[in-house]
Amino acid sequence: MAVNLSAKQLQLKHFPETVERILAETGLSPSFLDLELTETALMMNLEEASKLIDRLRQLGVSIAIDDFGTGYSSLGYLRTLSFNSLKIDRSFVADLTVDAKARAVAEGLIDLAHRLRLKVTAEGVETPEQLAYLSRSGCDYFQGYLASKPVAPERFEQLLGDGGQLKALAKVLQGAPSTKLTAGRRVGVGTVTAKSS
Repeated sequence: MAVNLSAKQLQLKHFPETVERILAETGLSPSFLDLELTETALMMNLEEASKLIDRLRQLGVSIAIDDFGTGYSSLGYLRTLSFNSLKIDRSFVADLTVDAKARAVAEGLIDLAHRLRLKVTAEGVETPEQLAYLSRSGCDYFQGYLASKPVAPERFEQLLGDGGQLKALAKVLQGAPSTKLTAGRRVGVGTVTAKSS
């Protein structure tokens, strides 16, 4: 489960304790919780953000830098902060199949993240061709309308329960031109976004 955090939440002194309490109340294993932080939220107070991230990671929660490339894009914090993953903003994915510069940026970000031992998720994947390119480039996961448009919580539960949408997606993935589906190089299915009412 992925949850976006706001700059205000990062400023709450007891936020890690709140997360720990919620995990205990719900019974959710920390390994299933990904907290997503934007670059802009991190820049509010980098030193405090670093401490907060370390405390959350001690709980076993994964931390992702969301919408990478749209904010301050400081490469320094990629080196100093303890992230688990990086999410490439959709603006770098949209033109992958038609723009050499977009491809160069996406490939560079994927390579950089992997060298830093981070997993990579591409946001905004809408076509099998985008997915195929990302797969060939070594991207670990994707999310976007190719997987599913945002759905209500009830529909999300239904999708997980019957697997129909996910089975249909698997067929799309297998039919994607030039998609490498060999072990270790297959692009994983990202989150099907649940939209609250």
